[in-house]
Amino acid sequence: MSNTRRMTPFYRFAARGAIIPFLKAVSKQHVTGAENIPREGGFIAVANHLSNLDPLTAMRALVDEDVPIYSLAKSQLFEIPILGHVFRAGGQIPVYRDSADAGNSLVEAERRLRAGDPVMIFPEGTLSRDPLQWPMTGKTGAARLAMRTGAPLLPIGQWGAQNVLGAYGGGFRPFPRKDVNVLIGKPFHLTEYGSDISDRDAVRAATAEIMRRITELVEQLRGEKAPRPFDMKYDGDPGKGNIGVRRPDPPMPPADPDDGAGGSAASSEGPVTGDGSGEEHQS
Repeated sequence: MSNTRRMTPFYRFAARGAIIPFLKAVSKQHVTGAENIPREGGFIAVANHLSNLDPLTAMRALVDEDVPIYSLAKSQLFEIPILGHVFRAGGQIPVYRDSADAGNSLVEAERRLRAGDPVMIFPEGTLSRDPLQWPMTGKTGAARLAMRTGAPLLPIGQWGAQNVLGAYGGGFRPFPRKDVNVLIGKPFHLTEYGSDISDRDAVRAATAEIMRRITELVEQLRGEKAPRPFDMKYDGDPGKGNIGVRRPDPPMPPADPDDGAGGSAASSEGPVTGDGSGEEHQS
């Protein structure tokens, strides 16, 4: 099936004439699973977020397959001279945090999806605060967008960009070039969760499923099993620009003596979280 999407001349120039050559200069990117990228129609790419390079490395994985992607990015990036012009001309979507316009980014993302364009969201909503560098619990924007539109989600796991550009003052270390590994999973739908985005339980469950699939890909890249997701509602919000500290895992529920199976099954998913209604963005 051929790709029916077309990059604008400016998008092609910015991506292939500037961004990708820059990434090649500072990293060695390895992509697995490119065959899973949908070749036509809108979809929602969802990825983990450890570095400010993540949006570029994820974009490159798709653009190398001739698939343009439009990311939700924090509005401050659009105010930077030159970069802001590149973002706007390239059709990226600004996210205005903590303002009356905060919801407009998802409205615009929905419009793009219905027009057949792919969009990218980092469901954690910020760089991971987990000191172990695993994906955190997600915010609900990606789930709500997928449930509302019926668009498929494309999970992406990334590992290595944080060694080039560290989070929260980690510094830029371009040389020697570091390996950046990107693993693209199979597309999936959230049909089983319905389309009612006012159903908070369904939206939370759908969000957990998105993060589970992303985390599975990161596990494959790292070659180890992830602990429970870091949750800023349980572990604590370390504040802007800080890495968090994990609290001990919550205690397992006591066995139910009336349970014929010999006690209730303990959840291994960690604490129950709120719905995380903040908008997603790139940090």
